[in-house]
Amino acid sequence: MLSTLLACCVAAVATGPRLLWPRAADTAFLAGLESAPLPPAHRTVGLTALVQARLSAPTAIVVEGVRTLRSTPLSMATFLVRHPSATFLVDPAICAGVHQRVLPELPFPVPLLVSPEQPVHGLSEVLAANDLTGADIDFVLPTHLHWDHVAGLYELPGWVPIRVPSVEYRWAMGGSHAPLGVARGPLRGRIFDLYELDGPPVLTFARSHDLFGDGSVLLVDLAGHTPGSVGVLLAVDDGTRVLLAGDAVWTSRQVELLRETAPLPGELVDTDRDAAFETIHRLHALPAGIELIPGHDRAAVAARTDPRTH
Repeated sequence: MLSTLLACCVAAVATGPRLLWPRAADTAFLAGLESAPLPPAHRTVGLTALVQARLSAPTAIVVEGVRTLRSTPLSMATFLVRHPSATFLVDPAICAGVHQRVLPELPFPVPLLVSPEQPVHGLSEVLAANDLTGADIDFVLPTHLHWDHVAGLYELPGWVPIRVPSVEYRWAMGGSHAPLGVARGPLRGRIFDLYELDGPPVLTFARSHDLFGDGSVLLVDLAGHTPGSVGVLLAVDDGTRVLLAGDAVWTSRQVELLRETAPLPGELVDTDRDAAFETIHRLHALPAGIELIPGHDRAAVAARTDPRTH
């Protein structure tokens, strides 16, 4: 707890200057980025965002250097994906009673900074609104293993596997203490199906993994926020290509302006700030036609939300 308090104080001191002088874009890195071909998709998937909770944060800390007193509306959501061969969830985000069941695992004062507003809709509730139960889910695919992207596992059967890069598993579950932002409770006793990003570059991303081998679900390297953060690039049945970016960015405005989050909270939640900033550059350089959905961008998530879950 003491080390977390100290880290918060250091990050808070660093935040003031960065609100006025944000980190400059790396123009040389940006100029050197090339876009690799997007593999053809031989199948498509259905995509529905299921909003589970809402919160807000000062825009000045969400998008470093934006000088405003306004807040940015955020959301916590899980994404239901229906492939011809499987029904799965990207980021099984929130369980019912998350304030009592999960947040106490995080060291003070982190729960005060990240607590979602009431009401919170548990995973079972939002699945039921789509005529599903946890038994209908074949596997889950977290973009990373922070608490607010896996807490819903408490409401899924124990046999539902978690597909995650091996580097992310080692980071989150190795060692005697969980990394800041990780709550191990929802992850204990679960089946992990580990994979590697062993495929070629896709778009501006250096590594990939074709989940089904048909181009419909491509996992791409978004390391930085956590060591094994991935984006999920979907060929959706409405003819679009959608990239679920997890917490590589919190909002699309970061990508537009090439801005990271302020040191508080960024210094606490990003494992490698330099790599995370490079990832923002890669997102900024995406070709036109890719619909980007940051994991907490309320407007971007709402565009894919089933109105029955509101």
